[in-house]
Amino acid sequence: MRESKLNHQDHRPISPDLRENMEYCKRVMGNSNDLMMRPLQCLHKWPAVMLYIDGLVDVQILNHSIMESLLQKQDLPEFSADDEHLSYLQNDILIASNVMLVDDIEDVLNALLSGSAILLLEGSVKGLKIGAAGWEDRSVGEPVSQTVVRGPMEGFNENLRTNTSLIRKRIRDPHLWIEEREIGRVTKTRVAVLYLEHIVDQEIVQELRQRLDEIDIDSILESGYIEELVQDKTGTIFPTVYNSERPDTVSAALLEGRVAIIVDGTPFVLLVPALFVHFFQSPEDYYQRADISTLIRMIRYLAFFIALLAPSFYIAITTFHQEMLPTNLLISLAAQREGVPFPAFIEALLMELTYEILREAGIRIPKTVGQAVSIVGTLVIGQAAVDAGVVSAAMVIIVSITAISSYVIPENGLSISVRILRFVLMILAAAFGFYGILIVLLITVTHLCSLRSFGVPYMSPFAPFIQKDLKDTIFRVPWSHMKTRPLSTSTTNEVRQSAKKTKR
Repeated sequence: MRESKLNHQDHRPISPDLRENMEYCKRVMGNSNDLMMRPLQCLHKWPAVMLYIDGLVDVQILNHSIMESLLQKQDLPEFSADDEHLSYLQNDILIASNVMLVDDIEDVLNALLSGSAILLLEGSVKGLKIGAAGWEDRSVGEPVSQTVVRGPMEGFNENLRTNTSLIRKRIRDPHLWIEEREIGRVTKTRVAVLYLEHIVDQEIVQELRQRLDEIDIDSILESGYIEELVQDKTGTIFPTVYNSERPDTVSAALLEGRVAIIVDGTPFVLLVPALFVHFFQSPEDYYQRADISTLIRMIRYLAFFIALLAPSFYIAITTFHQEMLPTNLLISLAAQREGVPFPAFIEALLMELTYEILREAGIRIPKTVGQAVSIVGTLVIGQAAVDAGVVSAAMVIIVSITAISSYVIPENGLSISVRILRFVLMILAAAFGFYGILIVLLITVTHLCSLRSFGVPYMSPFAPFIQKDLKDTIFRVPWSHMKTRPLSTSTTNEVRQSAKKTKR
């Protein structure tokens, strides 16, 4: 396979011949029509050319901050060295905010593709990279996947610098450090690592740097690429990297000593380390009173177990353990299943697969007809299946409450894990009853306790048991009692607030 000329070429210095540089750029970029080359007489004295990619630069900046500065007439001082005129342009003429010297043609091409303008002068072996990026971006809007009733309504967009500014707006601390790097041989995607230097565990930051630097791939098109490449263990269905499109969630995680990874081109920001309890926490938990938040969080844990176990429990009871049901309920279920031709497992499997198909269809189809299809799928098809004797009414109830409970989990990654594990539980329940369910649960708990997220035990603070961190797990204590940061994330600064208590 032929390798890309742009990304696998040897380093090539800028030629003093303008025409040679222009021809080389045209040849490497395949004479693309969006590569703009404007010849000019810089300060009415030096032959030069301005290179930029149409659509990636801000035309207003290019015309008013750059071109007008370069085309003005003025008396020039005497220059004793060849590159002094470039320094003069950089420091005294150009009013753009970001102007840097470049001396390699590969750096010129990379800068062009990043939205910069390049000024090359005849006879000079260096050029000026001028920041003029100005492509179209989606405005800051409300988060789509993580909505709240009370709290900020701002969400990240696809622009990396906009996303970092949303975090800077909330954490006005000089110790918020941002490290940027390019990942992807072809896409050269900008990736930013954010952390609070005086709070974070530096070992976690160093480990993350190492894993990011080891990535050797052509493209990074979404943060999911980074998530899969840096996570501790790939042989698990449980997410070990948290993602969020809410600036307040990311800011709160940074204040707990975690590290954020922002990828240019996606509104979803990654957070490490991620613990099992983090996937049950919603930003709204910290905007409501502690008692309300505790009740809602307990409901989430209950919904998690319902979404995981309800179909398998129904299969096990109706197939092996009928004696556990009250007599009246057992007679009612037997009457409903009298005309159903399938065993409980096949019945549950058909309903679950049908629901998964409807869920995916609801995501993919156009929004204008999506609501109509979901209503038809849930009401008409379900009622028709009961009337036709394909499934029992009790099974429709079980599958419905299972589906609704899965939406209570705040983070979609854990919800997908529950959906996968639910089918395994159904199979073992059909084969061995409650013994099969117990086997799967024991294996799952053992597996969860063996997981690590950047060296931090996944099931902290339950395993290992950390009593101080229980204040923000299944329940949330009032803010006045959360004086220390979670120890699970190995923070170097435990104190969150003063231990003094206000008298009332």
